[in-house]
Amino acid sequence: MASTDTKESICSSAMNLLGEPAIASLTEDTDAARACSQLYDNVKWSLLAQYPWSFSKKKVQLARLVAAPTFGWRYQYTLPTDRVGELLAVFASSSVNASPVLEFDIQDGKLLTNYPSIWIDYQYNVTEATMPPHFAQLLIYVMAFNLAYPVTEDKEKTEYWRTVAYGTPSENMRGGYFRVACSIDGRARPPEAINDFALTDVRPV
Repeated sequence: MASTDTKESICSSAMNLLGEPAIASLTEDTDAARACSQLYDNVKWSLLAQYPWSFSKKKVQLARLVAAPTFGWRYQYTLPTDRVGELLAVFASSSVNASPVLEFDIQDGKLLTNYPSIWIDYQYNVTEATMPPHFAQLLIYVMAFNLAYPVTEDKEKTEYWRTVAYGTPSENMRGGYFRVACSIDGRARPPEAINDFALTDVRPV
């Protein structure tokens, strides 16, 4: 079922957690809406980049540019504009069992390599309508943390929502609901095959 989340609904939920009125639009003439408009896209982008979320992954073949790089490599490819963070993997084949390649470089938004064809796995900037509930809830908590001081100037609220979203400082932003969301997301991943049979191959003498 499609999500009903929007930028406005996520920001409004965060504002409600702070004890503030909801917003109708990010463009309305209020301090709250201006704070949401200023912060939202960067906060969402950063949160997507903090973990390899299963719902934000794509595999695509890159378009090779006609012009060759000026030096060092034979081919250059345009990277997707919706890319978030670093590439997850680069392949020179579309085969299911293809191994990632390491002979490439990223320069000025392009991938440079000697391979004539390239496929990549990467994370992309998902729309609010395609966010699963656990990520949308995490984004609400993270927005509450980021909005708390600009909107309320209350350091205690800021620290409280930071803890709800990410846990205590000793958890290195890997605790709180972030840990819960990662655990839920991990259940969507297929089990990995065990390829090291060193122990099972041992036979009694």
